[in-house]
Amino acid sequence: MSKSKSGSKLGYGHGTGIPNPVDVHVGARLRVRRTLLGMSQTTLGDAIGLTFQQMQKYVRGANRISSSRLFALSRVLDVSIQYFFDEMPTAVAARSPGQGGKAKKLPSYESDPMAKPEILKFVRAYYKIKDTQSRKGLYELTKAMGAAASRSD
Repeated sequence: MSKSKSGSKLGYGHGTGIPNPVDVHVGARLRVRRTLLGMSQTTLGDAIGLTFQQMQKYVRGANRISSSRLFALSRVLDVSIQYFFDEMPTAVAARSPGQGGKAKKLPSYESDPMAKPEILKFVRAYYKIKDTQSRKGLYELTKAMGAAASRSD
């Protein structure tokens, strides 16, 4: 671990090669939303004046996203800024500097059900259904099937 100018130990960034867990979470949420919209990293980067490589660094959490960039991303992706922090596990927040945590290996993106390709395809197909009643019917059917599966477990 390196030390900051104030002498405090820092476990993330600052040349350690360890991304901040919060940055990784924000990057994962960015990836999910971009994928749900069917938008490439290049298209998203072009929309806010970034290269494909810079977008990759954001998605991996290797680079922090500034507040102005997060604002631009939220507008292009049509989500609130809070979206990027939603569903953040308590353990991730606890490992962030200033929370007294130590660096630990983060769970893979695949632990997030929204990151699975079939879920993303399902959601995209769902939003392509123009008829509101049909879409609501599919939602209710899916909800009922999930409830039935939970009861049988």
